[in-house]
Amino acid sequence: MTTMSHIGADQNARPFLYGGEEAALVEALLSGHYGHTRVTELFEAGIARFLGVPETVAVASGTSALHIALLAAGVGPGHEVLVPSFTFCASVQAVLAVGARPRFVDVSPRTLCIDSDTVLDAITPDTRAVMPVLYGGRVVDLSDVQPVLSEHAIAVVEDAAHAFGSRSGPQRVGATGSLTCFSFGPVKNLTCGQGGMIIPRTPLEADTCRRLRGLGIVESAVRRADATSYVVDGFGLRAQMSSLNAAIGLVQLAHFADAETKRKALWRAYAAALQGLDGITVVDVDVEHSIPHLCAVRVHEERDQVFRSLRERRVGVGTHYPPNHLQPAYAPWRRSLPVTERLRREVMTLPFHQHMTASDVEHVASKLADVLGGSR
Repeated sequence: MTTMSHIGADQNARPFLYGGEEAALVEALLSGHYGHTRVTELFEAGIARFLGVPETVAVASGTSALHIALLAAGVGPGHEVLVPSFTFCASVQAVLAVGARPRFVDVSPRTLCIDSDTVLDAITPDTRAVMPVLYGGRVVDLSDVQPVLSEHAIAVVEDAAHAFGSRSGPQRVGATGSLTCFSFGPVKNLTCGQGGMIIPRTPLEADTCRRLRGLGIVESAVRRADATSYVVDGFGLRAQMSSLNAAIGLVQLAHFADAETKRKALWRAYAAALQGLDGITVVDVDVEHSIPHLCAVRVHEERDQVFRSLRERRVGVGTHYPPNHLQPAYAPWRRSLPVTERLRREVMTLPFHQHMTASDVEHVASKLADVLGGSR
């Protein structure tokens, strides 16, 4: 297994296209209308049907979704948002964008997600929202502390960038009643090239999100055929999803069952190939219910050396993510998070995308075993 033909293993993640995206994109281009159009609304309706929810709000990116969702939840200056340090920095930037402060929370070493205990320990009188990050596609269930959150008017804004299609019991993520945000970036389970989606909790919240994504313009006034002007009724952003991105998303959505099957099979192949390998622990994503976005392992000794050695062997490993509470931009909110600080030295992600084959998984597992000096 020393061949360099394993092109699936030389990159940590790659977009996957099903073949119809190009034609859909060309059709959208030839229409001459590239903003929020009927194509965008068809994509919104398709996602709503898939999830079993009444309304969805398409936006320009997953980060925009978090920003707008926090605003719609009433989060602003003087408030704190509980957010795991172990996440992509976009989660934290969305908190800062609304004028709030991040209060960094530790995660479980088993799931790399926050849990009810860490949330309860971190709540302060200024807490206005908690942002569970569904790392790797795994659901975060905070239902047992929901009475406490409701008592203190603390909103749950789910960062489900990794978790489109995952299930919480019989329902998909996004249909469980939380204010949920998805990312449809280049390497997500479903890609639009770039884009995001908000799943609002109420019709009023949906209307608020729509106004916020469209520069505060009241859309009904814009769309009247006889209108000579438009009405701006509050603050807003330019964060609509382009019809070009929505056209890609519609094709991806039509093939999502393929993504679900392939991603689950790929993760299970890794779990089997790595079973019994000394020196690592595979991070559980609850593959029965989750659609995995990545495959993470904890390397118990010399992670950085293992990482470099695998890169030298052209295995596209990554590190998701550098803890945010240790970033210089977030120094004012630094606090001790012992689990996250240990994970910073241990977590490594293996190549994981739908171009990969079972042979690629075996190739990665073999290289990892060689580097660790272990046996399989």
